[in-house]
Amino acid sequence: MNSTSTTPTALPDLVCFAHLHWDFVWQRPQHLLSRFAQVGRVFYVEEPFFHNDDLIEPHIEVKDRQNGVKVVVAHLPQRLRGQEDAADAAQADVLTRFFADTNLNKYIFWYYTPMALAKSRHLSPVLTVYDCMDELAAFKFAPPALREREQELFRKADLVFTGGHTLYEAKSLQHADAHPFPSSIDKDHFGQARQEMPEPADQAGIAHPRIGFFGVVDERLDIALLGELAAAHPEWQFVIIGPVVKIDPALLPRTENIHYLGGKDYQELPAYLRGWDVATLLFADNESTKFISPTKTPEYLAAGKPVVSTPIRDVVRPYGDLDLVQIAATAEEFGTAIERALAQNTDTDWRHRTDEYLKTISWDLTWQQMVDLMTQRLANKPA
Repeated sequence: MNSTSTTPTALPDLVCFAHLHWDFVWQRPQHLLSRFAQVGRVFYVEEPFFHNDDLIEPHIEVKDRQNGVKVVVAHLPQRLRGQEDAADAAQADVLTRFFADTNLNKYIFWYYTPMALAKSRHLSPVLTVYDCMDELAAFKFAPPALREREQELFRKADLVFTGGHTLYEAKSLQHADAHPFPSSIDKDHFGQARQEMPEPADQAGIAHPRIGFFGVVDERLDIALLGELAAAHPEWQFVIIGPVVKIDPALLPRTENIHYLGGKDYQELPAYLRGWDVATLLFADNESTKFISPTKTPEYLAAGKPVVSTPIRDVVRPYGDLDLVQIAATAEEFGTAIERALAQNTDTDWRHRTDEYLKTISWDLTWQQMVDLMTQRLANKPA
């Protein structure tokens, strides 16, 4: 690990409650929890799966994933769909039995969603961590009770980690032991894009220059900006990689120079990045993007790609301030910035400064710093 701290060999079991499916997109939870799984048992509790009939008895399914992570899914009958209190009670019951059957006696709770309190608040962790990676209450279709549950989680949490500095500024006002841990980077993985790699078949026929984006295509993506750029610059090809979620695919701009390639596995991303000329952060200016700290910023840079972003605060600070990423607010500014970024591919000074900055961050370091804080809090707890 890239840290001078001593890596623990006997952390308590870690139980994570998440709103994101483990197999959906490889991001912050997977980076961190797959590292925890190297030193202890990790259970990743997903949202429940509702069957289409009422004969199914509530039960737990366990799936093995990277580094021994156990993905835990409660299966519930159709009659509990839409019955939030009853569904939470059923999950609490099967989780209690699962804890007993699995000898989960001494454990840490790690929350990504405060909504999971309804199925877990009756249990007794030795430490509670809230890894607040996003301002979930600002997202489309957020549950109305989320803000109230978050306040309850703040009262229970021993530690609060945030996915960026802007989010830290908000959450540190609500919890006395909050710590910012911005999105980090697996440099070796994305650095593959700087080496020879086979061109993915669905990208190979697309002309250059290629302007790319990967990530979830949802309400955070500025589809109007994408449409304006594609119309103003027919000489550029826009490659969009990621699943379409929470928005109607029919609303996406459709021109000959926009190519929607769908979701890709994390392992495939470097091969796609290698074929791009410029990478972009095409985020809209709305409530759902106010607090985001995009993981893809350092991932793009580790791949050696010039980056243009809309003025997301956690991209402006530090990447824009250090002149590592170009910031543009309007379609006209974005087009001009892309033209500058195309020239950056041969800018050795920019590349050197970028690589020097990337040496200061890694998921290994982030994980170790989190572990150090957790270990200190556990040591200070009464026996």
